[in-house]
Amino acid sequence: MSAAADLRRLVNSYQVSQAIHVAAILGMADLLADGPRSSDDLAEGTGSLTELGEPLRSDVPESLAGWAAFIGRPNHRDSWGALAESVRTGENAFLLAHGVKVWEYRAEHPEEGAIFDRAMAASSNVVLRSLLVAYDFGRFETIVDVGGGNGTLLAGLLEAHPALQGVLFDQPHVVEGVDLGERGSVVAGNFFESVPDGGDAYLLKWIIHDWEDEESIAILRNVGSRGGTLLLVERILGPPNETPEAKLSDLNMLVGPGGQERTLEEFESLLEAAGYELVGTTPTESGMFVIEAAPAS
Repeated sequence: MSAAADLRRLVNSYQVSQAIHVAAILGMADLLADGPRSSDDLAEGTGSLTELGEPLRSDVPESLAGWAAFIGRPNHRDSWGALAESVRTGENAFLLAHGVKVWEYRAEHPEEGAIFDRAMAASSNVVLRSLLVAYDFGRFETIVDVGGGNGTLLAGLLEAHPALQGVLFDQPHVVEGVDLGERGSVVAGNFFESVPDGGDAYLLKWIIHDWEDEESIAILRNVGSRGGTLLLVERILGPPNETPEAKLSDLNMLVGPGGQERTLEEFESLLEAAGYELVGTTPTESGMFVIEAAPAS
């Protein structure tokens, strides 16, 4: 395939993501779960479900339906439409497009917040298996999941490690109604103010990449005030022309929440500024890393 054909495919890839979004919100994969149906039958209820389409089902363990439903939402698309101005000015694209930051927007539009929470839960399910294979979370007694959303990741860790205790911590409207069973408790709050104590490990998955350095250091200092091992689950930016997913995610941070992906050296600088020292990194097959740190001695 020629370079021009490759580039054309990339240029037109928005068509693919939007088509997948439509398939997700119409529940096409669920309709095809039991086998082929005619187009008339599908139209009445709303080809055959292929292996590639299987993860769009809502009832499979690593479903991507929630994520596909999120990325096609108008508020998300409009933010990407402001990318050129964002790149020229360095300003957050979501703020440029909507006049408010993404977190404020979702608080004002709870239906969009719920769609985003489902997307994060779907992503957590995909990442969970690779984390369990790569890293021993069972060596801790109590894990506090800071900014853990609806508890999807923490619930998976508790199920995999029967002796583990867990604390889910997030904003009140996010954790409302969440039940993690006898070994899990739920605490509402704001990680810019404080985090729960009692954990010998504090887990932050996809939290630090949502924020610029100043805010990230403030979060990490609050976590560090409680002691314990720090576990960041994040992508790590690689050298030029490597780790394309991490670099596209970095662009998504500019568009959406206004944060950034970082190199390992940049993570080390953040950790040092917040009173931590890097212990090590563990890669996973999902492309995520477990970045382990301890309070500086």
